[in-house]
Amino acid sequence: MNGRRSAILSAISMGLGQLYNRQYMKGILLLLTEAAALVYFIPRLVHDLWGIWTLGDTPSKMVKVGKVYQTVKGDHSIFLMINGLITVLVLALFITIYIMNIRDAYRTGAKREQGIRAATFRESISYVWDRKFPHLLLTIPGLGVLFLTIMPIVFMILLSFTNYSLPQHIPPAKLVDWVGFNTFKDLLTLKSWSRTFFGVFTWTIIWAVLATATCYFGGLLVALLIEQKDVKFKKLWRTLFILPYAIPQLISLLVMRNLFNGQFGPINQYLSYFGFGKLPWLTDPTWAKATAILVNMWVGIPVSMVLILGVLTAIPKDLYEAADVDGASGYQKFRIVTLPFVLFATAPILITQFAGNINNFNLIFLLTNGEPLNGNYQYAGSTDLLVTWLYKLTLNNSQFNMASAIGIIIFIIIATFSIINYRRTKSFKEEDMIQ
Repeated sequence: MNGRRSAILSAISMGLGQLYNRQYMKGILLLLTEAAALVYFIPRLVHDLWGIWTLGDTPSKMVKVGKVYQTVKGDHSIFLMINGLITVLVLALFITIYIMNIRDAYRTGAKREQGIRAATFRESISYVWDRKFPHLLLTIPGLGVLFLTIMPIVFMILLSFTNYSLPQHIPPAKLVDWVGFNTFKDLLTLKSWSRTFFGVFTWTIIWAVLATATCYFGGLLVALLIEQKDVKFKKLWRTLFILPYAIPQLISLLVMRNLFNGQFGPINQYLSYFGFGKLPWLTDPTWAKATAILVNMWVGIPVSMVLILGVLTAIPKDLYEAADVDGASGYQKFRIVTLPFVLFATAPILITQFAGNINNFNLIFLLTNGEPLNGNYQYAGSTDLLVTWLYKLTLNNSQFNMASAIGIIIFIIIATFSIINYRRTKSFKEEDMIQ
């Protein structure tokens, strides 16, 4: 009976159940929490929920007062959306705390029915400090993730269902409206947008596959060569090959951009000395894509090399000795012993590298900036990936709704590929094998 009464009182108002259970300090703190929530929600809850539902109904406008024009402030759709989203998240947190308050009161009341004394405030603090300390420390970063990571993601998703773009729907002069799935429909069906999307999407997938494969197997080749018994000065070779990765990528890519400059780049200058013409490294679409993959190998192979070197040193030597006894060739030892161990240990990293290459903004932006230009594309160049196209749509052309839709598509592609392939790897299925 005490448990039910305590739960009902806590449902009426936070802390009443705790006060009924003679947990006075806890009850007072919960009452203060509810009071603070009421102070926050009363002046803004209805307005913020109305704002996120309607996105406003009165745009800002200029009104002539005498001989002077003055701005009459109206509704700003994006501010209304952000404020509404914050209020919804805070409301969700408050409801969660409210439910926890009811459960706590019920459990304490049920213990009192069994003759167990309710814990004092000091005992509750000691329990949290001793048993729930990790949860306590995780609360602050958890709130940070909620408001600094999850909220921007939700905001981006919401934008994709609006018409927030130039020139017709940019606040505060214009209002933004909810349009449902029209943005996705336009992206996939309108000729100007769909041609760009499918073209950039195709190149993004080709780029991700080639960039991942060349860096991974290039790193595997370099690691195998360094680990050969006849190779001397192994530490020197490892140091030389890791230097491209040790140099900041910004510097490497900008240097590469100057080296491959079609008119004044040193590479074309050297080629001209030997009677070769100047190659369009960054000005021809095909050459620019090949150059991007080549430069990515220079930056990415050292990473794969270091990872695979660690795996090679962990392979039991007995396996190679047994293969020698059986008369296996070098290729057979590589195919039967080395490659399965390397793939087993690095498959999750390989999936991560593929996902990273889909979003490899730095290399494309700093090396080619998505160029050369493509007259058939909408706000995109021939080497643009989905992520660099998204960047241009957002910062250069204010097509925020289209950029948000593309961001959602990128997330779906990467999440689907990563989850499916990771669950199919032996590293996931046989994770106890190497323990």
